[in-house]
Amino acid sequence: MSEHQQLDRRQFLGASLAGGIAAVGGLGPLGRALGSTQPATANAALQGRPNVLFLIVDDLNSWVGAFGGHPNARTPHIDRLCARGVTFEQAFAPAPLCNPCRAAVMSGLLPARTGVYNNSQPMRLSPVTADCVTLTQHFMKHGYVSLGAGKIHHSSFPDPASFDDWDPCKDGAKADRTKGYHAPKVSVWAPIAANEDQAADHKIADYGVAQLQRRHDRPFFLSLGFRKPHLPWIAPQRFFDLYPPDQITLPTINEHDLDDMPPIARSFARRQSEFEAIRQAGKWPEAVGAYLACVSFVDEQIGRVLDALDASPYARNTMIVFWGDHGWHLGQKLTWRKLTLWEEACRAPLAFAVPGLTPPGGRCPRPAGFIDLYPTLSDLCGLPVPGGLDGVSLRPLLQRPNGPWDRPALTDCLMGNRSVRSRRWRYTRYSDGSEELYDHDADPLEWRNLAGESIFADVRAELARYIPATFIPNAPAQEDSDE
Repeated sequence: MSEHQQLDRRQFLGASLAGGIAAVGGLGPLGRALGSTQPATANAALQGRPNVLFLIVDDLNSWVGAFGGHPNARTPHIDRLCARGVTFEQAFAPAPLCNPCRAAVMSGLLPARTGVYNNSQPMRLSPVTADCVTLTQHFMKHGYVSLGAGKIHHSSFPDPASFDDWDPCKDGAKADRTKGYHAPKVSVWAPIAANEDQAADHKIADYGVAQLQRRHDRPFFLSLGFRKPHLPWIAPQRFFDLYPPDQITLPTINEHDLDDMPPIARSFARRQSEFEAIRQAGKWPEAVGAYLACVSFVDEQIGRVLDALDASPYARNTMIVFWGDHGWHLGQKLTWRKLTLWEEACRAPLAFAVPGLTPPGGRCPRPAGFIDLYPTLSDLCGLPVPGGLDGVSLRPLLQRPNGPWDRPALTDCLMGNRSVRSRRWRYTRYSDGSEELYDHDADPLEWRNLAGESIFADVRAELARYIPATFIPNAPAQEDSDE
């Protein structure tokens, strides 16, 4: 077990915690290493280029077996995916909210540069990204077929121009309201009342399986955006049965956690009332179990896709990237849901399995950002990396997971607020100039804000270099209809 996994598990055990890039006509290095299983009719310029299987799981925090985030988590299929390649123990979202996170990943630009900070701001209404070439469009320009299903961009603004074929895979599975928890204005969870094959995530896996069983005459970029554990937490009863409430381990919390934070930071814990309502109703263990049930349901769907890939002619020349969108609070920091600049909302899983490149079972302790996906995948597939992107290729860490790396991960949350995460430190500056600083070596749960202590002035100054002098103003908004 890695050091970071051990630290993760401590929050549940109640431990005492201290207060390039080849030209389009040539083969990329991976293509040369793997050879080609593409049909002979493929364009010669594309021969040998690897396929990409791009797996996104909505609102997935570190509560996955391979990431050590929760001792009760049962995720055998994600775990076997991670065992094939490199797991990033410290990976962070560009924003702790669906739309700005996905807009950043797909455009390659952080929210501070686009003005897309909230769920109501379509990427295509921002003057910066109105005509941007998205990650999948970049691959389309270079001969790939872009296939997708589910939530890849934000559901309200799906950007179909980024795909040659895309299926939203609408959810036809309803919650069993006689068995679930449905208190007003708080989280909702219940078993599925219909056949599970009507659930969106089952349909998304169906789409992926079908595409992997087809014969493709060009390399493909297959994106599958699974919707759970996004609320409402509905899954087949058999997954709820894995997590009896009386056997659930709850996160360790500090009732005075927010006392040393500036007022603006406390305002980010806006879901305190929701957490208190769940706690007072005696439903906290049940809620944690419902979240984990949805994670296990998605894990099974990912397993179906992996089985289809392994049985296909594409098994040897398809790279897999798996990421969790952003994190989610389930009581930590006395809050619920996302949209904070603390570890639970910013950190999420990231893993790469690249045949011929990534060492099986590799674990990378260096900080990485999902903003790095655009340049990394372009690099690995031998495509030119566009200029002006905010991320960099993670290839060096895929080859040497413990190699040198001095870049922190950056997360923006609404306009004017940014968190900088190095291997040891999290530094956050808010729009009013107030600050937080946490030492993750001594305080992995971020209970002691060190920002006001002069002894750490040099640390603050070093990390503050990554705070932009200005943030792009808010992009135009329109109604967000996402579930």
